[in-house]
Amino acid sequence: MMSVSTQSASMLLTSEEMGRADRLTIEGGVPGIDLMERAGQAVARAAAENAPSEGEILIVCGPGNNGGDGFIAARCLAALGYKVRVRLLKDPGSLKGDALIAFERMCLPHEAICEGDQVARGFLGDLEASDLVIDALFGAGLDRPLSGTVAQVVREINRVNVPVVAVDLPSGIHGDNGEILGEAIKSLATVTFFRKKPGHLLYPGRELCGSITVADIGIGPGVLDQIEPALFENMPAVWLSDWPVLHPMEHKYNRGHAVVFGGPVSATGAARLSAGAALRAGAGLVTLASPPDALMVNACHLTAVMLKKVAGVEAVSNFLADGRLNATLIGPGFGVGPQTREVVRTILEHGRTAVLDADALTSIADDPGSLFDIIRFAGGTVILTPHEGEFRRVFPDLGGGKLDRVRKAAERSGAIVILKGADTVIAAPDGRAAINSNAPPWLATAGSGDVLAGIAVGLLAQNVPGFEAACQAVWLHGEAGKGVGPGLTAEDLAPALKPVIASLVDKQGGEGG
Repeated sequence: MMSVSTQSASMLLTSEEMGRADRLTIEGGVPGIDLMERAGQAVARAAAENAPSEGEILIVCGPGNNGGDGFIAARCLAALGYKVRVRLLKDPGSLKGDALIAFERMCLPHEAICEGDQVARGFLGDLEASDLVIDALFGAGLDRPLSGTVAQVVREINRVNVPVVAVDLPSGIHGDNGEILGEAIKSLATVTFFRKKPGHLLYPGRELCGSITVADIGIGPGVLDQIEPALFENMPAVWLSDWPVLHPMEHKYNRGHAVVFGGPVSATGAARLSAGAALRAGAGLVTLASPPDALMVNACHLTAVMLKKVAGVEAVSNFLADGRLNATLIGPGFGVGPQTREVVRTILEHGRTAVLDADALTSIADDPGSLFDIIRFAGGTVILTPHEGEFRRVFPDLGGGKLDRVRKAAERSGAIVILKGADTVIAAPDGRAAINSNAPPWLATAGSGDVLAGIAVGLLAQNVPGFEAACQAVWLHGEAGKGVGPGLTAEDLAPALKPVIASLVDKQGGEGG
């Protein structure tokens, strides 16, 4: 695993962890107002990049540190020649600490956003006349729904459709899970500080952030050693040191042998997609274990992927007696029912590294706990790859935000869990988690998940650790999808992995492997 310093840029901080980073920095001798000054200046730069020269900028400021960042941005923008209007959510007499200092330094006219329990007419006029709004109401620490006049303010900002630059996170988005707390502002751009927050990457919040800038405000990366974050944005910095290294004397037999269990003649394509992806991902050998009725259909389509007739639970057990078969995948097109559940049980009892996908997940949903017990004690790494529907079938009682649900599922099952979607989350039983951010929408097509499962088993065959293999597979899948572009079908994905893998090998060599 990479060091904290190598993974630092990819780390995500919860609201509580970001608060600790601030406190540790201040306790280390950096005044809080200095951090706020740098934050406000970064917001001002982003506003200047998105507003016309000498345009009108409306800054709406909340009662906390986000409002303080807004006061500093207002002062800086006024100095640059912009016409700045400042509106406060609460009376300035309620300000304290660094936000009060920032307000006193601003020295600009200001007015209230609301008059009693109504949004001020003057505010609505300012809003209509503005070229840009800076949302400095609430940041990532918001933990309760917006209501009343505050919710109305947010609705009015969205209604006029003026470009918005958000401070830290668009107001109304929960920083830790991306959920909308009643109402939320839709931003053109967001300026956050030190590190991204989960709410920047998790939907629906991610859709409202626009472009995201992470500003350096003077918090040193050394504080991360004390905080020890366990959440990452899924990118090569998280797992590149675990990418399989090929040596000059390499041969196929020490690059692992992956097995994909195929289904009946009416549903053979999914397993072939998986097998081809496993081979492209680097497994030295890949065998498609096929029932007899599907043998000829598979043989007509396969070339480098080998084919083996395997029929029934006992045959699976006999087949896996060969210890060289070190990674398995079951689920794509395999069929749903008791026999599938028994084959899954057999695979796990042999202690094999395994990916359970699609039909395998649905087949274990009646009694997942008994298989989770096998996962914990059999010794092989297991990756579960559900979409939302399959996740609810296997973990019906787990509620809450996506990140929290996946972490709980991984802890309960003893497996690595990949909950697929536009914001795929990967979690390990030890609490580590990653949020993916590179998947294009055109990956939402039939067979795409079969390819992802195949990539994962191909990496497991090469002895990549489970969490890292899952993260690598999800990232590779996203990059391949981006490379193919709109109009993608699942058959396009495995060939598109080649340039992506080549870029990783080049990067790995550049970083010393």
